[in-house]
Amino acid sequence: MKRFSFTLIFVSALSAFSQTAKYSNEFLSIGVDAAAFGMANAVTATTKDVNSGYWNPAGLVHLEDNQVSAMHANYFANIATYNYVAGAMPLDSKSAVGFSIIRFGVDDILNTTQLIDEQGNIDYNRISLFSNADYAFTLSYARNLPLEGFSYGVNAKVIRRIIGDFAQAWGFGFDAGIQFQKNSWSFGAMARDITTTYNTWTFNDAELATIQDAVEGQNQVVPEASEITLPKLQLGVAKTTPIRRDFELTTSLNIDMRFAQTNDIVSSGAMSMTPAFGFEVGYINLVYLRGGVGNFQNIEQLGGNGTEIGFQPNFGVGFKYKGIQIDYALTDIGDQSLALYSNVFSLKLDWSVFR
Repeated sequence: MKRFSFTLIFVSALSAFSQTAKYSNEFLSIGVDAAAFGMANAVTATTKDVNSGYWNPAGLVHLEDNQVSAMHANYFANIATYNYVAGAMPLDSKSAVGFSIIRFGVDDILNTTQLIDEQGNIDYNRISLFSNADYAFTLSYARNLPLEGFSYGVNAKVIRRIIGDFAQAWGFGFDAGIQFQKNSWSFGAMARDITTTYNTWTFNDAELATIQDAVEGQNQVVPEASEITLPKLQLGVAKTTPIRRDFELTTSLNIDMRFAQTNDIVSSGAMSMTPAFGFEVGYINLVYLRGGVGNFQNIEQLGGNGTEIGFQPNFGVGFKYKGIQIDYALTDIGDQSLALYSNVFSLKLDWSVFR
């Protein structure tokens, strides 16, 4: 990646602006927590720890103690890094709060716009480095409803996106979620960007001029200064069943919906949706085995030979002991979807570990 020319990287970054709103802030659709990845992200109904701030803030009410969590993953052959940290705490027996930070970025990109000096000579000392990074800061609040088994949660999030010295943006938005638990059944709904999420960009005209000088004959029109992310809705249902002695099985189903036409397996001009299935087998709340399949997409074939359905199978394991939980997930086993596979690791700690 460090050998790529700056022009290719920058044109790719700017292409995100020209995408329709349905693909804005897509780094927030990747997900967090290896345990959730192992279940193909089908956790809207079951999430009940510090990571609920991302998946469904209503799940934060199930916290019994303060928790912290962290995750690291690499994408695109280790070119891009994805890092996440979060903390949450119960306020009382009915409510809880949480905070999280996400960073998704490509670092040390070569800026070759000044590679050739005024005399037409190549001077490698004129090459500099920059980063293309996206940040999200989220504050979550959850509370039990007066109806038994019901809880709700809301997120307020601030978006920060940076493309070196060339462009930067601030954005803000809100999410809302609800959960209901009855006996062995769990239900959940998560509405992301419920008011639409706005990003406002500012551009460094002097730096952009260097792009126009370096790349002649290309469309270097400065993109629009505003992006709007359309709402998304996730619905989930899950059931937990004891199996034999000391074993417990949780099976879950998610329906992920966008209010735009995409390549999801069910799509129209107004809405598209795709399912995700996951399971988790737990042994005495100590060892976990997970699996799932999701991200069902209609993939255009080369040469105009129609479409085929792609999907993303995932696998995961976890270990928990005295408030320390370590999880691992391998995503897109067998390369069945357009998404690249990734090894994901996460760590979760109950605050009692430090007492």
